[in-house]
Amino acid sequence: MTRAALCRFGTLPVDRFPCLADVDEEESEEHPRAEAWSLWLNEYYDDGEESFEDYFARFVGEVDTTAVRELTFEMWGSPHESSEQAVRLLSGAADRFPALRLIALGDIPYDECEISWIRHGDITPLLEAFPKLEVLEVRGGDGLRLRPVRHGSLKVLRFESGGLPGRVARAVGASELPALEHLELWLGVSDYGGDTTVEDLEAILAGERLPALRHLGLQDSEIQDEIAAAVAAAPVVARLGTLALSMGALGDAGAEALLFGQPLTRLKRLDLSHHYLSDAMARRLRGALPGVEVDLSGQERVRNDRRYVAVSE
Repeated sequence: MTRAALCRFGTLPVDRFPCLADVDEEESEEHPRAEAWSLWLNEYYDDGEESFEDYFARFVGEVDTTAVRELTFEMWGSPHESSEQAVRLLSGAADRFPALRLIALGDIPYDECEISWIRHGDITPLLEAFPKLEVLEVRGGDGLRLRPVRHGSLKVLRFESGGLPGRVARAVGASELPALEHLELWLGVSDYGGDTTVEDLEAILAGERLPALRHLGLQDSEIQDEIAAAVAAAPVVARLGTLALSMGALGDAGAEALLFGQPLTRLKRLDLSHHYLSDAMARRLRGALPGVEVDLSGQERVRNDRRYVAVSE
């Protein structure tokens, strides 16, 4: 399936920094003083002519990095390598990026690497090195790690994954994120490392460390009914404007739990798209939430006795 670009919160036109295969050696190229850049180095495209470390050093040396506000990592040499080196290089050069406010890590489309194959390591250094960062978006969950942190500026945290490790959800819940307004977790399936349980989400659902949260997305899960039941009684829901339980295996049992839980009429929008609800349950939901925009698009049917999430491999 075609997936949208990872960066959902970028606001600036993006320039891609060229790899050596696209550089005309006879012409001296002056790079624009752009505020948003993407980095893409594919060793299969340029025949390994340049390592990612050298590519990044050239980027830092040729671009006015003091002007960079948004930085997207599309590929860091090979789709089969971890992003650890990219994280280390950027974190180590943090003083060269004083204006950086957005990082998108792993903006790799499916035709270059399936989402479940995108490899990461510990991404905590990005938050530690950039205390003024406002947006962190990550695609891929293989090997992904996060340590609990305190970050006073982060407003958006998004993880797109075909399988999110439970340790990441627990670390988010244990982090102090007083400015966070938008939290989005694609939980995925166990076949691709998605072992997040409802218990792993308890601190997030309590919301004690997330006082500014206005949007919560717990999406793309094969245990969406269980998550819906937990959300129905979660303290954090009372302060939300929008809630997304979309992309997963939500059925009538999960919807029933939402109906009999705390009132959801405060919400502006409830996203349940890609679901397995019956027509009767869909009507009940709409009738119970007359002032809420309820997205029930993408009604799915059980196939091979299974419910499938929207994004897995």
